[in-house]
Amino acid sequence: MTLTLTVSDEVHSLVPGFTPLAVEAHGLVNGPSNEASSALLDDAARRLAVRLDGRSPHEDPHMAAWRAAYTAFGSKPNRTRNSAEALARRALADGGLPRINLLVDLYNAISVARLIPVGGEDTDRIRGAMRLVRATGDEPFHTVAGGEPAVEHPDAGEVVWRDDEGVTCRRWNWRQGVRTRLTEESVNAVFLLESLAPTTGAELDAAGTELAESLEKLSPGARITVRPAATLRRTVSR
Repeated sequence: MTLTLTVSDEVHSLVPGFTPLAVEAHGLVNGPSNEASSALLDDAARRLAVRLDGRSPHEDPHMAAWRAAYTAFGSKPNRTRNSAEALARRALADGGLPRINLLVDLYNAISVARLIPVGGEDTDRIRGAMRLVRATGDEPFHTVAGGEPAVEHPDAGEVVWRDDEGVTCRRWNWRQGVRTRLTEESVNAVFLLESLAPTTGAELDAAGTELAESLEKLSPGARITVRPAATLRRTVSR
């Protein structure tokens, strides 16, 4: 069954230029990071360095647009950076990018190389539809604090991804929750690629295609569907 994804009119009104793309995959193979996934991350860091040409990640026009979007819903972008900027900073640092597992390494590589926020969710752990909304502040967000499981709540008005059970990602694409994250046992997933102007639709589509092709190489026989923004629903409901 195709997962229902919606973006509320509240979010579109806040940031009119927002364009999402989803890649839905079934029958994936995951496992621990290996030499191949590590090579993808190293190559992504090289591609990033070429793109930036000596600039800091926040000076890229796409990252500047995301900083403006975060400011629009009351978040401080120097403290809570969008996922692409945060990964880019790590890619350029001495420690480099983290190695998590095959699927996470793969989508992190796409995010860094193209400076587009990308997230992955285990669709077997999602409850109901996924929607991008402005939070009431009462929604549960399952995370880890001090090494122990914890439940937090978003700020009222914060932009979040959520399902019927609670928040899956806080501050748009800043921090993913533990409940729906991709683990080594994940076989079905949805990957969300998110862009703002000046990134073009063609650039977003190219990133989605690259991700789909990489997933096919990792998991031959997997059923992979690229769902552009026009196929995702808009709604005024929470």
